[in-house]
Amino acid sequence: MIEHCRCRSLLLSLFLMLLSPLSVAADACRQLTATGNPEYPPYLWRDPQNPQQLIGANADLLKQVGAALGLEVTLVYAGPWSRAQEEVRTGRIDLMAGYFLTQERQRQVDFISPPFLHTPSVVWVRQDAIFTYHGWPDLKGHTGGTLVNNSHGQQFDDYARANLSLEAVPSARQAFDKLLHKRNDYVIFEQYPGMALARTQGWDQQLKVLDPPVSSEGLYLALSHESPCNQPELREQLARKMKEMVEGPLPEQLVEKNLERWKQQQVNMQR
Repeated sequence: MIEHCRCRSLLLSLFLMLLSPLSVAADACRQLTATGNPEYPPYLWRDPQNPQQLIGANADLLKQVGAALGLEVTLVYAGPWSRAQEEVRTGRIDLMAGYFLTQERQRQVDFISPPFLHTPSVVWVRQDAIFTYHGWPDLKGHTGGTLVNNSHGQQFDDYARANLSLEAVPSARQAFDKLLHKRNDYVIFEQYPGMALARTQGWDQQLKVLDPPVSSEGLYLALSHESPCNQPELREQLARKMKEMVEGPLPEQLVEKNLERWKQQQVNMQR
C-alpha cells in the first residue's frame, strides 16, 4: 500500500511539472502585442501623446475584443508598414490589426474570420493630369506608385504584377510626394487614409480620386504563425468574438468616432 501511494504521488508530481510550463505559457498569452500600418487614419495612426503606441478604429476594436476575452492587447508602433509586417511575420509581434487577405500572407499568418471592416483602394491622380479611367486596363501605359509589401486584394495584385508599372516606396507620404512632383501618374492607396494624409499635408486641392475603386477588401485581424500564442483555442475565441462584434454597428461607429478624433487632433496641432 505504501509503495502504491508513493507511485501515485510520483505520478502526480510529474503531471504537475509537465502542466506548469503550459500554465505559465497560458498566463503569458493573456498579454499580446499588435501592430499595423501607422499611416492609416482613421483605422490606425501614431498617438501624438505617445508615438510608440498606435490608436484608431482598429486599435479600439481589438482592445474591446481582447477585454471581452480577458486579454490585454497593446498596439505598438513597429516602424513603417513594411517593417510592421516583418515584425509580425517573425513573431516578434503577435497580431496584425488590419490586413488584407492574400495567398502569400496566408503562409505567414492565420487570418481571423470574419473581416471587421471593408475599405476601398482607389486611384489617386493630380488634378491637372486626370486621365480616362473606367477600370484596371485604363492604368496600362501609365506609371503608378504604391507601398512596399502593400496589397489591394489578390485579384488586383495578380493583375498589377502582370500588366502594370508600379513603383513601391516605404510610405504613403513618399508615394504622394512622387505623384505631386510628376514622377508618377497615379498612386494606388486606400481612400480614407489617403484623404486623411491629403488634408494633413494641404494637398486636398491638388489631388483627385478616380472612380471606380480598384478593389474593396476586408480588413482582418491576423495572428502570426511564429507567435508562441498562436494556438487553436485562441484563434477560435478571437473568431467567435469578432463575429459577434461585426454583426452589430460597432466597427462602423468606431470608424466615425476615430475620423472625428483624428480631425480634432489636426486642429489642435495647427493651433
